Amino acid sequence: MPTIRLKHALSDEQFKELQRYMDEMPIECILAGLRFSYRRWLAKEHGMLMVGRRSKVKQEVEMLTLEQARWRLENWSRMIKIYREKGYSYPTIHRIKKALMRIVNGYNKN
Repeated sequence: MPTIRLKHALSDEQFKELQRYMDEMPIECILAGLRFSYRRWLAKEHGMLMVGRRSKVKQEVEMLTLEQARWRLENWSRMIKIYREKGYSYPTIHRIKKALMRIVNGYNKN
């Protein structure tokens, strides 16, 4: 049976946790999780993954009033330019727009 060597030192707690995963989970699940984690880590290290996108959406819309949300939707092309200057991706900008629409539609229903 092959053995695994790690180049990192583990605490006793980390070793026990890792050992538990190895004992209880099928190797296919462990490898799939490691592949996902590795790709995510690489993307983050190379600056291609912006962690915390949801918090950016909340940051932009959480404290807005109905009038502010309505104004942003009415001037959406300007807002896109501002969000792109901030470095937001188009999917994040789309999520911001959906959140703004929920604010406006939520006030209309009440």
